[in-house]
Amino acid sequence: MKTARHVAGQRGRRYWLMWGAAVALAAVGVLSYLVMASLSDGAANIARTAAAAAAPASAPQVSTPAPTGTPTPTPTPTPTPSASVPEASPSPTTTPPTSTTAAAAGRIAPGTTYEGDATHYEAADGNGACLFGPSDDMMIAAMNETDYETSKACGAYVLVRAANGASVTVRITNVCPLPCAPGQLDLSKQAFAELADPVLGRIPITWSLLSPGAADTISIRYKDGSSQWWCGIQVIDHRNPVAKLEVDTGSGWRTLPRAEYNYFLAEDGSGCGGAIRITDIYGERLTINALPVRADVVQPTGVQFGQH
Repeated sequence: MKTARHVAGQRGRRYWLMWGAAVALAAVGVLSYLVMASLSDGAANIARTAAAAAAPASAPQVSTPAPTGTPTPTPTPTPTPSASVPEASPSPTTTPPTSTTAAAAGRIAPGTTYEGDATHYEAADGNGACLFGPSDDMMIAAMNETDYETSKACGAYVLVRAANGASVTVRITNVCPLPCAPGQLDLSKQAFAELADPVLGRIPITWSLLSPGAADTISIRYKDGSSQWWCGIQVIDHRNPVAKLEVDTGSGWRTLPRAEYNYFLAEDGSGCGGAIRITDIYGERLTINALPVRADVVQPTGVQFGQH
């Protein structure tokens, strides 16, 4: 009996030892799993941290404010159209010749057709900014200020053509100030009537420089107030536009500047009363013997530029 109980006791102890070992092994396995999982998570976190540290910093986001609206330029006031107000700035229909003649002519060159508008004004006795005095023939016009070019256009003969086929030849005696556009001619009412009914007020035209066949001889006039200390010299009745005026100073020829009122000025008196030399836009030069300084007196010369 003791032997059987002893054997049974030993078997019971072995059973519990085996069961405890199994439990211990299970516990060790669970702990190992937990440790490995913890290590895996830590490695992942370390990897994510390292990747974040290695990644380049992204560009800062700049916030652009939305526009509140497109600004609109302030419109330039447009003058109310009238008989002398331009609507466009025309340009020559042909290219001016690149020659010494074109350079001397300035903006208005021979052999060039210009486009613009014709308007009209009350020309009274025909006197104007060119200061030629009253005109015997009212076939005259005012040149726009741009093409007037400090009186270079004064005395020029211009053939004007309208779209209806009518034409008229006018002499430039005045200036049409801005807003007259380049190419625009402000005709005397009498000259405009040769092209169209003046009631129209404005018509499109073309025009070109003309060297007329018939012309009086050239005259010279010293401006009022002229003397041996200061003088202004004007050329009158020239067939072609005058490009240059020189005076003999005794030691050589001196070119005088041209005023916008169509007089060549010697402000220090040099050359006043001496011989005069004038050149037209075609390059022809005429020499006039010395004339006395007689203020505001027209003095004939007996010479004239040739026709072109």
